Amino acid sequence: MIHLLAKLIYAIAGWKVKGAFPEDIKRCIVLMAPHTSNWDFVIGFLGYAILKIKVHFLIKKEAFAFPLNILVKAMGGIAVDRRHAGNVVTSVAHEFHDREHFVITIAPEGTRSLNHHWKRGFYHIALLAKIPIILGYLDYNLKEAGVGDIVVPTGNYESDLALIEAFYYDKAARFPEKFNLSPANRKNINK
Repeated sequence: MIHLLAKLIYAIAGWKVKGAFPEDIKRCIVLMAPHTSNWDFVIGFLGYAILKIKVHFLIKKEAFAFPLNILVKAMGGIAVDRRHAGNVVTSVAHEFHDREHFVITIAPEGTRSLNHHWKRGFYHIALLAKIPIILGYLDYNLKEAGVGDIVVPTGNYESDLALIEAFYYDKAARFPEKFNLSPANRKNINK
């Protein structure tokens, strides 16, 4: 039912899903960028529904107040205490070891506000869990939600991050002034 509703909403809003989720990958992190608006979550969630992908996501623990916690948990939310963020990497990596099928979406910017440095947690989780990173995106100019490249972390963060960011250079955020790649790559945005 949610699949059909999501398709209808996308059609009315003029959005489309581009690419397909790899069927052979059962455990992975899906990066979602750019992330500059609350609408990113809604559009992304509907995109997953269209693809029929059950996904989890990290969200600040404050969102788990009753009664919102019931909805957030049913949608795949996992509470994060931002004061103890170091524990998040280890605990999420363990989730991958304990489950046969586990897909989690992480916004590497870590916030909807301008952030000059992406968070590294997604990368460390992928390394610890020995899983691939799928590059998901929203492009507001094209009205497109998509599944892109697959990156297998090598352990060389700087090199892998440059590869990941190169994928996002031409993706248009809802609020472009809030989307930022790493300082070394800033000049390449929206080329």
